[in-house]
Amino acid sequence: MRSSLTLFSLILVGLLSCKNTSPKTANADTPVTDATYYLIRHADKERGPNAGTDPDLTPEGMARAEFWAQTLSDVDFDAVYSTDYLRTRKTAKPLAEANNLPISIYDAQSLYDAQFQQETAGKTVLVVGHSNTTPAFVNSILGEEKYTEINDSIFGNLYIVKINNGQAQAELQEYNDWSFD
Repeated sequence: MRSSLTLFSLILVGLLSCKNTSPKTANADTPVTDATYYLIRHADKERGPNAGTDPDLTPEGMARAEFWAQTLSDVDFDAVYSTDYLRTRKTAKPLAEANNLPISIYDAQSLYDAQFQQETAGKTVLVVGHSNTTPAFVNSILGEEKYTEINDSIFGNLYIVKINNGQAQAELQEYNDWSFD
C-alpha cells in the first residue's frame, strides 16, 4: 500500500511539474511564430478603358515603388511576396532587387495560411497586395477585423505587423502626402 501511494505521488509530482511548451497563437486557427510583416498595396496603376485587366503602373506608380525601396532601405528583408499581377510585382521589384531577393507569388485567396506561416517563420517579410487584400491579410494575421479596405485612391499605407512570443501587434503608417516631384 505504501509503495502504491509513493508511486502515485511521484507520478502526480511528475505530471504537475511538466511545462506546457505549445506555441501561443495570435490567430487561434493557426500556430504563430515570431515574424515581422510589412504590407503595402501596389503603387499607382494605369486606369481607363485601355488599362486592361492587369494594368501596369503609372510613372507616379514607378516612382512610388522606388519610394518604398528607399523608405524601407534600413529594413533587412528575408523575403518579398506579391500577388501575380503586373502592378504588384513591379511595386515589389525595386525592394526585392535592393535586398537581392526573388519575388515569391502568393495566392490572395489563401491569406496567412499554414504554408505561408511556415515559410516566413522568424523572418522579416514584405507583402504587396491590393486595396482589399492588404488589410484582409493584416486582419488574418491579427485574428481580428481591425482594418477596412483601402480607398481606391490611396497607395501610401504601410502596415507593420510584429509577432513576438505569439502576440501580434499592428501599426499603420501613412505616406499618402508624398510628392512625386
